[in-house]
Amino acid sequence: MTSLGIFLRGVLMGAADIVPGVSGGTMAFITGIYDRLVASIRAFDLACLRRVLRGDIAGAWQHVDGGFLLALVAGIATSVLSLARAISWVLEHHPVPLWAFFFGLILASALVLLGEVQRWTFGRLCSLLLGTGIALYIALAPAADLDVGYAGVFLAGFIAICAMILPGISGSFILVLLGMYSAVLTALKSFDLVFIIVFAFGAGLGLMCFSRLLYFLLQRFHQATMALLTGFLFGSLTVVWPWKRVLDWVAGRNGELKPVQQLPVTPAEFHAFTGQEPQLGLCIALMLGGFLIVWFIHWRWGNS
Repeated sequence: MTSLGIFLRGVLMGAADIVPGVSGGTMAFITGIYDRLVASIRAFDLACLRRVLRGDIAGAWQHVDGGFLLALVAGIATSVLSLARAISWVLEHHPVPLWAFFFGLILASALVLLGEVQRWTFGRLCSLLLGTGIALYIALAPAADLDVGYAGVFLAGFIAICAMILPGISGSFILVLLGMYSAVLTALKSFDLVFIIVFAFGAGLGLMCFSRLLYFLLQRFHQATMALLTGFLFGSLTVVWPWKRVLDWVAGRNGELKPVQQLPVTPAEFHAFTGQEPQLGLCIALMLGGFLIVWFIHWRWGNS
């Protein structure tokens, strides 16, 4: 796998991460670098620290697959910096067509991964259903009211960071469900250093723990874990369904209200509840476009 190929995968991950409710882990999954990404994150361990303390920087770099991470992070950063403004504008002014595009993208992703689970057994089917059920519960659950004390801040960081490497649900969406979205935005805006450090420490520890768990599961129960992760993708389709009825709201960075709990509805019900045109023809075309793009990405880069 070339550095350019890894960089392009990072670009795709960054583009997905910009949209709330979409995880960059989904792109890592369908472009064939998911296992390598988890292994690379897991490699930040005591062995790596010992190499650094001995001054063996080259050895530590090789131990964590530094070239892979550097190219990937560069792609993510490039995508975020170049596409964030455009995607944010589309999300604000034309959200329904954008969600339709991502619905097609994630549906195709789930179907691609479904085909990679070999020799379906009862246990693997249960893993698929479990993943779907968990994602559905997360997507449809009402927002919690997590205590904003430092223990809650640590826990929020610990849980939300798991979405960074878990396909389906984004970290920002997890923060919304935990009732910590506004608190984190306020802390970043006011540069509350203690809050940020506690949150970052929780996120770092969560990433180290969760990457090790995922690595173990992928090594020991690869097919069942693939089925579970595929289930997460199927369940997360409710998050990106274009036509939704908002049940609850949360205050955003500038005090504007953002939807937190939404119920998928039909295009006709969407029109009745919101008074907005469902743009059915455009949405179907964009769903098909997203679907075809994923199949092309998988055909071109999925196994290279």
